[in-house]
Amino acid sequence: MIFDKLKKFFIIFDSPEIDTPPVFSSGDVVSGKVVLDLAGESKVESLKLHAEGFAKVHWTESRSAGASTAYTQNYSDEVEYLNRREVLLQADNGDLTVLPAGRHEFPFSFQLPEETLVTSFEGKHGSIRYWVKVKLHRPWTTVKKIKKEFTVIEPIDINTPTLLAPQAGTKDKLARVWYRNFGQVSVTAKIDRRGYTPGEVIPVFAEFDNATSRSVMPKAYIIQTQTFIARGTMKQKRSVVATLCGDAVGARRREIWHGRAIKIPPVGPSILHCRIIKVEYMLKVCVDVPGTSKLCLELPLVMGTIPLHPFGSRTSSVSSQYSVNLEWLRMAIPEQPEPPPDYNSIITEEEAEQNMRPPEAEEDLSSVLERPFFTYVQEFRFRPPPVYCEVDPHPQPINMRPRCMTC
Repeated sequence: MIFDKLKKFFIIFDSPEIDTPPVFSSGDVVSGKVVLDLAGESKVESLKLHAEGFAKVHWTESRSAGASTAYTQNYSDEVEYLNRREVLLQADNGDLTVLPAGRHEFPFSFQLPEETLVTSFEGKHGSIRYWVKVKLHRPWTTVKKIKKEFTVIEPIDINTPTLLAPQAGTKDKLARVWYRNFGQVSVTAKIDRRGYTPGEVIPVFAEFDNATSRSVMPKAYIIQTQTFIARGTMKQKRSVVATLCGDAVGARRREIWHGRAIKIPPVGPSILHCRIIKVEYMLKVCVDVPGTSKLCLELPLVMGTIPLHPFGSRTSSVSSQYSVNLEWLRMAIPEQPEPPPDYNSIITEEEAEQNMRPPEAEEDLSSVLERPFFTYVQEFRFRPPPVYCEVDPHPQPINMRPRCMTC
């Protein structure tokens, strides 16, 4: 009976926070250690580390080739993003390394590629994964392998002109059941920007015009679309991640949304730069019309990782976090402006009389000039403004002709 002296064999990543798995991006340094816990003295040939990162897609489709025959076709593809090898322990001249009983730690460190990586992802027909694999070679026994994944999130800064640009659109359709027309339905929607981060609130400004003889129901959705590409064929999976329901719009009526709020749940960032896997988002504003298909307007969204700067642009307003009602502007301006305060209500009679007294005559002109200029300014500090009069005190003579500039 062969007794395996290897008690524990695992990988630990260095993390700035205890009990929190680290998250990396392109150019970061991945560091950690491989731990060997031996029950007794053991001989080791080598200890090798292999860091890998792949985007892979795979699915199968069944196709009919006739009345009684069918075949299954496989679709798969992969893209490599990381491939690095490192030797942690290697004996010289092919000799064996003898490790005593106890705990042994072998640190490792490597840098991720500077070029843009792709965010880690798990989908129905594909995934994007990064991991570290370690192989322990010992004589007269099988190779021991361990593997541990780590997360990569590529930053997407929404503070760019493209992602801060407003998104708007208009769409209409003729509601028809069989050969009968019920009228036209139209929707116009706008959002203040294209880029958002999870947890934010999207204020939706929309107008629904119902010219039909039936009531319609306005709604809004945030849709996530996963796209998998292999061998020129595309497979998609759509899911609703957030919903906003409005009030019914009666026949031949109009409904306006003044910034109806729809909150973004905790979702993964957009993946736009992978050749075989894409994750995209959109805001879909729809109108449910009885008896016919929906009228839907789609506005593209990008889920970023770097939130909007507080004062980064003019679009960073309260509307990016809360629902906005445009009535606040009307309420902020009073119908009649308030008159200015009365002078007597601010300055008492004693202060006015004291400051209206003429200054004492100076004996010498030189002493007058020696006084600080500020003392003369104080003499006019509490004096009231001149009395307003609608009659011009210096009228222009009627017979006076305007002076010719060429004379």
